[in-house]
Amino acid sequence: MSAISVAGLSKRYYIGHQAQHDTLRDTLSHGLRGLWSRFRSRAARRASTQEEFWALRDISFEVAKGDVVGVIGRNGAGKSTLLKILSRITEPTAGRVSIRGRVASLLEVGTGFHPELTGRENIFLNGAILGMRRSEIRHKFDPIVAFAEIEQFIDTPVKRYSSGMYVRLAFAVAAHLEPEILIVDEVLAVGDADFQAKCLGKMESVAQEEGRTILFVSHNIAAIARFCRRGILLDRGRVVLDGRTDLAINGYVTTGRHAGGASIDLTREGHAPNAPVKLLSLSLNAAAPLVNRQPLTIALRFATTRPLAGAGFGIGFCSVDGRRVLTLESDYHGKFIALERAGAHALEVTVPVLDLVPGRYRVDVGAYGTSHEGYHYVPDCTVVDVQPGATTPPHLHGIYGDWRPPSDWRLSSA
Repeated sequence: MSAISVAGLSKRYYIGHQAQHDTLRDTLSHGLRGLWSRFRSRAARRASTQEEFWALRDISFEVAKGDVVGVIGRNGAGKSTLLKILSRITEPTAGRVSIRGRVASLLEVGTGFHPELTGRENIFLNGAILGMRRSEIRHKFDPIVAFAEIEQFIDTPVKRYSSGMYVRLAFAVAAHLEPEILIVDEVLAVGDADFQAKCLGKMESVAQEEGRTILFVSHNIAAIARFCRRGILLDRGRVVLDGRTDLAINGYVTTGRHAGGASIDLTREGHAPNAPVKLLSLSLNAAAPLVNRQPLTIALRFATTRPLAGAGFGIGFCSVDGRRVLTLESDYHGKFIALERAGAHALEVTVPVLDLVPGRYRVDVGAYGTSHEGYHYVPDCTVVDVQPGATTPPHLHGIYGDWRPPSDWRLSSA
């Protein structure tokens, strides 16, 4: 019996375009055209100012009761849009969705919480929305608070919570209030590493011991491979592969190959609300693929909302199976980068000699504060190939663990 059935699902958005005027003549000319447009049909006016964008296009699949399915794809592939439709947050443009069972969703920080209510009140509110009796919620209350580790703040309005506290409570509520279907997006990336591991362990126990249906969107390929029995790969709003998890992961890695010199957009997801640092773009060596025993140069652009006494930046290379093999951290020797003004900045980091086993690697990038709270983290932002150099010696890096080579970080105005 299917817990989730999706048939011919499509979602269309309209992207508005506003004319930019550089001169008075342009402004007057546009105003006259606006008078004329009043006499035209509504569809014609909309076509002149808006562009269609299909976030999803003709998607069909079924998820059996008790199945654990990982949904993967590049940024902008349509993953979050799909989960919002399944969670009844937005309506599809076309197609049909059938869900059998009680659904709990964890899509983004703060989803389902009323900011003026306390953590305690939001737990009972979410339980009531799921159709649970007050006695059932009271029975689950203490495990939820203990899992979220917010006992001291349970009677504080959640609008005063940090993003990490929000995520901890939201996941604890979603996992403990016994939904039959659990839908989780990449929101866990906002939490710290220990809590992410704790959440993944909880989802694994929920799936294996309690037999609940889980739909899990993540760029954490190791987590997908660890407990998802099936993978769905999305690309540009369409399902390109639906089958064994390893096949979906391989397809994801193959479609993500990096063209040297290309700028990779980092703005779409992963940043904590109101964080003072937001990553903008990343680019690697001008030549592709990367060549072993040659220099590696990575350019990182980011923006700050205010001056900062210090911030840290990290770039990591992981093998396809999720093992970290190379880490570059700006504060490796305890020196954080001072940012004396708000605005756009550019960082360039150089490794004199790249020494990795030739092969394919996934790249992640993050920005954090001096106390290592997460500002913006983008896992699997791209995939790169490393080819053997002309005189490649035997390799250790990429086999025996995380390599932290000497690196030179240079800050400039973007």
